Amino acid sequence: MSKRRKSRESEPKTKVRDIFVARPFEGLADEPEWIALRELVPAASAPLTLKPEIIAEYGDRPVTLSTVLPMAWPAMSRRDGEVFIGLQRHVQSGDVSRDLAVAILAGLQTTPGEPVSVPGLPGEGPRLQDILADGPLEITMRDGFEYWLDNDQLQDANVKASLERANASIYPTVRLTSAKAAYWCRIAPDKGHVRWVLGEDEDRALDTLARLSAAGELLLREETKFAGMFRAHGLLVPVWDIPGEPEAGDWEAPLADFAKRYQDTLAITEPLDAAARRARQGLIGRQLTLR
Repeated sequence: MSKRRKSRESEPKTKVRDIFVARPFEGLADEPEWIALRELVPAASAPLTLKPEIIAEYGDRPVTLSTVLPMAWPAMSRRDGEVFIGLQRHVQSGDVSRDLAVAILAGLQTTPGEPVSVPGLPGEGPRLQDILADGPLEITMRDGFEYWLDNDQLQDANVKASLERANASIYPTVRLTSAKAAYWCRIAPDKGHVRWVLGEDEDRALDTLARLSAAGELLLREETKFAGMFRAHGLLVPVWDIPGEPEAGDWEAPLADFAKRYQDTLAITEPLDAAARRARQGLIGRQLTLR
């Protein structure tokens, strides 16, 4: 073994420090929608706007957020210069915002049409909040992922197979208008869900749901069931089981009514009474795992 190789192998490896951020999208104008696109929505996209200083450094290329990308890539640099980033990626650090920011910057530094190399543990650095000109997401719901690719890429057998698998995994999902970050979906012919990412701090949201539960006002309407809730990136997501037959539009009015009850109850600042405390414990015991 050469001295140079032995010296290299004996050098201590630089460790990448991973930092866990429980609420990675906090501070973004559409925090609940970011979470919904990551956790609830199978197929959607939204254009992202970079801050002027990022454009000055990396160039003015369009950047698009996609729920997923071919073969679960974290980022893609298309031949036309557009950069896509995948929100629902498998490999990640403890800070999703940092992961997505480094994917955007890596895509901007990649020649159009070439594969994008993104580190699994990017270490400290800019986050979405540092590189995006923040504002509401202009979300486009998708029935398929053909928008990913140009015609040349569609000829690649591996990419085409990944596209077909991704399209087959899409279940009917509609973005509701009566509450921010609320989605209807049909998960079986006779069963659907309404899922709503609440924008408030987790404790406030849980107290509010507990008060509504104690008052018997947690259902959307009679034939529905409050299935439970789950935590997603620091916010609560209540889920209602609903019949499969009515279409998404039929749930706008019931959700609007519930959203008003929720906002009215959210304004209450007094300590929970005994019934609400019991309801709170019951809600904590009904946490869901959707996948």
